[in-house]
Amino acid sequence: MTRYPVTPEGYAALVAELANYKEVVRPQIVRDIEEARAHGDISENSEYEDAKERQAHCEGRIAELEGRVASADIIDVTKLPKNDRVIFGSTVVIENGNGERRTWRIVGEDEASVESGTVSYKSPLGKALIGKNEGDEAVVPAPSGNQNWEILEVHYR
Repeated sequence: MTRYPVTPEGYAALVAELANYKEVVRPQIVRDIEEARAHGDISENSEYEDAKERQAHCEGRIAELEGRVASADIIDVTKLPKNDRVIFGSTVVIENGNGERRTWRIVGEDEASVESGTVSYKSPLGKALIGKNEGDEAVVPAPSGNQNWEILEVHYR
C-alpha cells in the first residue's frame, strides 16, 4: 500500500470528514431514500433517483476517505530535528525579485489550499522548495516562465 504524508491537522480533518459522511450524510440519505419510496412508484420518482445518486457519491467518498486514512503517514514536523531545511510540514517565507513576500506551509495533497497558505508537496512550488535551505533560491516552473524565489525563513511549527 502506498503511504501518503499528512500533517496531524490534515489527518484529523480526514478522520472528521469520514465520520461526518458515516454518521450524518449516509443516514440522511437513507432516510431520504425511505421517504422517496413511501411516495409510491419509484420508476418515475425523481426524489428517489436523486437520493440514490447521492448515495452512490457518498459511498464512493467514504471508500476514498477510508483509503486515505488507512494509508496516511502522519508527519509531525515539531518532532523532527531543526536544520533550516525545507521539509514536509515546514512553513517557508519566500521573496521574489520584486520584493513580494509569501508564506507557505508544505502539506499533503488533501490539505493544500491557497486560501489557508498551504501548498502540496507535489505541486511545482512544493517540489521546488523541499530540500532547500534558508538563503537558497528556488526556481518554480510556471506557464509564464520560471519564477525565482529566495527562501528567507524556514519554521517547524
